[in-house]
Amino acid sequence: MSRTIDARGLEPPRPFELVMEALADMGPGESVTLVLDRMPYPLFRILDRDGYRHAHRVGDDGAVVIEITSP
Repeated sequence: MSRTIDARGLEPPRPFELVMEALADMGPGESVTLVLDRMPYPLFRILDRDGYRHAHRVGDDGAVVIEITSP
């Protein structure tokens, strides 16, 4: 299963809360795509700490798109 969270325009900590809720519901091999207005450096540290794989890119519109896959 794959889920997309478009958190552009939301104030912190709401994007963080949404992605953490989605990660808690993920099963093995599932993924979450997070779309933001800015780079979420604190989130990257937590993902690394907890063993999630992640990659990001910046779209033509400036949105940061992060693909997160369960460990």
